[in-house]
Parts: sequence; structure tokens; C-alpha cells
Amino acid sequence: MEYRRLGRSGLRVSTITMGTMTFGGKGGFAAVGNTDVQSARRQIDLALDAGVNLIDTADVYSDGLSEEITGEVLAGRRDDVLLATKARMVVGPGPNDGGASRHHLIRSAERSLKRLRTDHIDLYQIHEWDGQTPLEETLEALDSLVRTGKVRYVGASNHSGWQLMKALATADARGYQRYVSQQIHYTLQAREAEDELVPLTLDQELGVLVWSPLAGGLLSGKYRRDAAAPEGSRHLTDWNEPPVHDEARLYDIVDVLVEIGEAHRVSAAQVALAWLLGRPGVTSLVIGARTEEQLTDNLAAAGLVLTDDERSRLDAVSLTPLRYPHWHQAATASDRLSPADLSLLAPHL
Repeated sequence: MEYRRLGRSGLRVSTITMGTMTFGGKGGFAAVGNTDVQSARRQIDLALDAGVNLIDTADVYSDGLSEEITGEVLAGRRDDVLLATKARMVVGPGPNDGGASRHHLIRSAERSLKRLRTDHIDLYQIHEWDGQTPLEETLEALDSLVRTGKVRYVGASNHSGWQLMKALATADARGYQRYVSQQIHYTLQAREAEDELVPLTLDQELGVLVWSPLAGGLLSGKYRRDAAAPEGSRHLTDWNEPPVHDEARLYDIVDVLVEIGEAHRVSAAQVALAWLLGRPGVTSLVIGARTEEQLTDNLAAAGLVLTDDERSRLDAVSLTPLRYPHWHQAATASDRLSPADLSLLAPHL
């Protein structure tokens, strides 16, 4: 297992992160998975044995049950791992049971600490943008959580480029704790993050944790052109996260993944994960699995090395047209592009 520095912090995290959204199976999260305590224990054992040192959860997953299961499984070995969780989503019926206000964040952190059976959270992430709470309030609350020892580092998730840059600038101006990472969706099927979020990451030295790096299983190789969806699957039906805007393009990508996987005698899923681990700015992939077999296969991607030709084929089949102002910059500003700019524009020059 390789360990990479999380942004400009001194923290080193494994290139694979154990995701726990499948833990619990309560409410709407039953569609994702219903891993119980015993199965969760086996999965975390497998992850730790493989060298994983970061476990990611959220207060909203199965109404807190995911955090409770994680805390129970880690009892007696909390110091062996880094724990990340998130807050911001609506977790109750009250008017203050969601958002990024000081009230909600501090109360959510204290509740997460109890469920996780720990005295500190290693990485506390704002799960989603809150356009109604002043950023100064959100960042001051996070800063106070760090200064009181309840949180070690803070991060963002699911922000747009301007929103994240505004938060970083505000933190710098006020002397508050700065986000060290962002957790984003980024796959061969959905490369929108390359427009703004990846260049911002490189320019501002953030870490990137990728959620649902297999697009919820769409890139696992189980979904094939002109074939019935796997039994019990939730995609290409009424489940639209992540959305599929071009089904034909999705299957073109899967065809290449399967072909490269066969050449390496590994799954298409491992190829998709290995491609991501070689992309600029990516620190770690958050892997959640319904079964031990899926988890074992995904963990093996940490050691898969793709050739330059294989990467080029995957880049080509998944490449999307440049949007404005990027196509204009590629045409007229190529003499003064930074490494951050080139992370997107280089293939088009």
C-alpha cells in the first residue's frame, strides 16, 4: 500500500480509504448496502491487513448507524487508524438539523464523537455547500473544533470551484484552519472535476479523496452493452447517483476496461481504480463494498500498474470536449499555462 500526503498537511493516508456508506442499511441507505457489525468487522480487518489507514463515514449514513458500527468495530484499536466523518446534511426534523451553522456543526461533531467512541475526529468534512450560512461562521466553528482538540484536520466535499476557493480565501484572511482536502466524485464516466476542482487542488495544494470511484459499480465490468443489468442492481433504473448522461459512451469505456483487465488478468474495476490513482491530484479512493469479495478485489487495485498506452486508451475513450473558457485558453493562452492549467489542457494542445 502506498501512502500519500494529504494536501499540504503532514498527514499521510493510504491510497485506498475504507468507505462505510454500506454499513447499517437503514432508511434510504438500504439501497446501497446493509452491512451488519459482524460483516463490517471482517471488512475492516481486510482493509487494515491490506495497509489501509483511513476510514471514512458520515453522520447521515443510515441515520448515524454507520458511525455506530464503525465505532464498535474499532473499539480497542482506534489508535491504529485515521477516522474521517462528515456533517452538513439534514439529520432530523428540526429547522437546525442541517446546514453548516456553528450550532449544527458543533452539535454534530459531539454526536459523531459519541457514536464513534472516540475523543477526536482526524478529518472532519463539510459534506455539502451551504449557501445561506456565512462562511465565516462555518470556518470559525471548524477552527474552534480543531483548537479544542475534537478535530485534527478539516476538509470539504461536493463544492464547486468558486465555492471552495472562496472558503480557502476566507480561512486565509481570517486565520482559520484551512481545508486540507476535498472529497469529490471523479471517475472515467464522470470527469467534470477536471474542469475546476482538480486544477484548484494542484494550485492550492489540497488532497483529493474520491467517493464512488467505480461510479456506484457502473465501471465494475458487470454492466455491459446489450445485456441485462446484474440482479439486484440499482443503476440505470430509478437510482441516478451518479447520473449517466451518455449510456453509449459508458459502455465504450467499460469495453476498454474489460479488455485491459483481461490483459492483466484482473477485473475491470481494478483497472478503473488504477487509472484514477494515476491522475493528477488524487490522493486516495474511498472504497465501499457490499461483499468481502468486492472489497478484496478493489483493495488489489493499489498494486496495479497500467502502461502508458493503456492509460492513453482510457483517456481517449473517456475524454470530454473542453468547455468555455478552457477551449479558448487552449487556443490562445498556451504560452503561459501553469501545471494546474495543464492538468486539464495538456491533452488538447
